[in-house]
Amino acid sequence: MEPLNTDQLQTLPDHNQSLVARTLHEWKQLAVLGAPILIAQLAQMANGVIDTVMAGHASAEDLAGVAIGASLWVPVLLFFAGVLSALQPTISGHRGAGELQKIMPTTWQGVYIALVAMVVMVLLLVNTQPVLRILQLDVVTAAIADGYLDAFAWGVPALLLLTALRGLTDGLGHTRVIMVFSLISTLLNLPLNYIFIYGFDFIVFQVPAMGGIGCGWATSIANWVATLALLVYLNRSATFKNFHLIGDWVAPAKSEIARLLKLGLPIGFTMFIEVSMFCMIALFLAPLGSTTVAGHQIVLNVTSVLFMLPLSLGMALTLRISFLVGAADHDEARLLARSSLLLAVGISCINAPILFFGREWLAGLYTSDMSVQQVATTLFMLAALFQIVDVIQVTMINVQRGYKDTKTPMFIMLLSFWGICLPLGYVLTFKDWLTAPLGAPGFWMALIAGLTCAALLLTVRMFRFRPANFSTRE
Repeated sequence: MEPLNTDQLQTLPDHNQSLVARTLHEWKQLAVLGAPILIAQLAQMANGVIDTVMAGHASAEDLAGVAIGASLWVPVLLFFAGVLSALQPTISGHRGAGELQKIMPTTWQGVYIALVAMVVMVLLLVNTQPVLRILQLDVVTAAIADGYLDAFAWGVPALLLLTALRGLTDGLGHTRVIMVFSLISTLLNLPLNYIFIYGFDFIVFQVPAMGGIGCGWATSIANWVATLALLVYLNRSATFKNFHLIGDWVAPAKSEIARLLKLGLPIGFTMFIEVSMFCMIALFLAPLGSTTVAGHQIVLNVTSVLFMLPLSLGMALTLRISFLVGAADHDEARLLARSSLLLAVGISCINAPILFFGREWLAGLYTSDMSVQQVATTLFMLAALFQIVDVIQVTMINVQRGYKDTKTPMFIMLLSFWGICLPLGYVLTFKDWLTAPLGAPGFWMALIAGLTCAALLLTVRMFRFRPANFSTRE
């Protein structure tokens, strides 16, 4: 196999340089890896915004149906995406170790996992009627949510295959590839939404107006176009000329699939734990009224956008540390892991002031309702503190993923989210056991407490962690 065209990505450090120079070198590597990841994450988030805005212009029922449908598929997708994210550090580690012959066999095992995930996820999404009945939705909204999920399910195979192939492209350090195809998907989603939501009639080409259900069809088609285009690119690109899905086909290998699942399942459960916690908080706040829920959602939306920066940094850290570990450069990996704490603090020092000092302006962007603005303004002050510990915890947990340490961090997040955040939030919000009931601020105070616990425990683990075997050679 010929050497991989690196395009200067994932280069090894010069240990003759000073500590500061090496640190800056590593941060530059993170920027090269992380910037495309950030754009890709924002593009994927934009799809949700586009669906929400365009469905809302169709009708309130369409907006509600799409929102409820999304709340059901997002946790499931994040779980499987977490499982498949084991591919990135594994492939990056193989590349760092110079074991290029292991990359395509590992990719194929990820594809096999994705195939099983496709079947499970599609079956779940086309059989959500019992869940929709439990939610006691009105007949119109329930029908839209059900139709939206049925349509979205057609694109699930493409979405999960794209996720598996991302393990190959990101693992090799070419994070710009998924950035480009994520942008393609987003750019397609806008006109396709218009066609399927509102209808389209041009000579012999006619599409009936489908409302919110059309969002599902638009997303499915956009996913398939992006995935097929990626397959064509991988087959024709000179950069990936040594890595062909068909030419390098291998049969399923139980041992390799087991290794990937051992690494990926804790990541999937961690993601599910986090997203399910925020879903539970929204349900808990519902009895406090629409004004409280609206204010909470505004703050959650803004913090989610800001979270994309530390999340992208974290994903780049996973790639870089696994590469260095694969290359047996443990000193550099340790230097990067520890210096990443400075980056996390630096990002939080940017995000927190935006939320605190811009709270009134941000609330005004979302609504003109003064009562909703008041709720959001109060929560933004707490979200500023939340942002600090949240940035640190996501940075540290991705450092551990670079070391292929995922099981213990999963339990730390389970303790922090389900052991501290939810019960403490419920008590502070509704009960007078510790203080007078605080309402929505109670849950945000609990989030600060839980994420502080996670940040501290993960940081301690980062400093104390010593893997028994750094090598990817198994």
